[in-house]
Amino acid sequence: MNNTKPNILIIYTGGTIGMIEDEATGTLRPFNFDHLIENVPKINKLGYDISHIQFDEPIDSSDMDPECWKQIAKCISDSYAAYDGFVVLHGTDTMAYTASALSFMLGNLHKPVIITGSQLPIGEVRTDGEENLITALQIAAARDAATGEPMIQEVAILFENYLWRGNRSTKMSADNFNAFKSNNYPPLANIGLGIHFNNEALWRTPSNRPLDLHLELDPSVVIIDLFPGITQSTLHHLLNTPGAKGIILKTYGAGNAPTNDWFYQEMSDAIKRGLVVLNITQCANGGVNNRYYAGDRLARAGVISGYDMTGEAAVTKMMHLFGMGLSNKDVSKYLCCSLIGEITV
Repeated sequence: MNNTKPNILIIYTGGTIGMIEDEATGTLRPFNFDHLIENVPKINKLGYDISHIQFDEPIDSSDMDPECWKQIAKCISDSYAAYDGFVVLHGTDTMAYTASALSFMLGNLHKPVIITGSQLPIGEVRTDGEENLITALQIAAARDAATGEPMIQEVAILFENYLWRGNRSTKMSADNFNAFKSNNYPPLANIGLGIHFNNEALWRTPSNRPLDLHLELDPSVVIIDLFPGITQSTLHHLLNTPGAKGIILKTYGAGNAPTNDWFYQEMSDAIKRGLVVLNITQCANGGVNNRYYAGDRLARAGVISGYDMTGEAAVTKMMHLFGMGLSNKDVSKYLCCSLIGEITV
């Protein structure tokens, strides 16, 4: 868009941010976004053209699933030419999954998709929702003064003092206003008295590429979180989950797992049967490096290194790659490559 007045679309999926208290019952209910300015009058001061789309039935983010991701992605795609940026309002519990999924589904994205929410409803007196919404709108409208291009050209999560790359983010707190963090990638922006963008961390794609929408997602993915005492029968059962195509193995430390022969044999047999197995760490910081014997043995069995990918990115990336109908060989190849800045190889 070439307007001097930013044109932003808000997509409300559900979650705490869109709740207000019913004066009669004292319960929380989704508010009607037709009355957004009424509830957040400060938005008027931005001077933006703001439109909104609301899920017919706003959902708790615990009910978020691939069908909802398709609905959000399709909404952005259908409206892509008409808006400068998009703000997705979402519950916090699965926000990082949605941000990761959208980053893979919206190929060649050249406009901001800012996902935000809140820990307290927007109708509360002491809420983080109002500030998060206003800041998300400002970031969605922000342009590079030198080029006129959008400052953000990717899917990002805005929460309190930071803007994070969506597919690098994880919810770290259930009760702090700074609920999200990206442990292996710096913030895209710091929010204080002003919004300070970290230019070196921002994703860039050539602007002449059209948006490439990928709606196909295959949820045939199983997560195995290792723990001391896991038995062969438990591992065997999980590796033989009916319909599973991919396994995300959450290992200890730098990618380590039990060195028992039965563990190695179960993993090796699963890969020979055609399962794709991706190794990511349980740790909040760092990644898989196969530095130790235990991790190297997994790699020799055919387990792929996920390096420093988050669990949310690993799950949605695998769904995306299988959804594209790729062979196991190609899925394995792309899992350990950076598609949209989700991994440090």
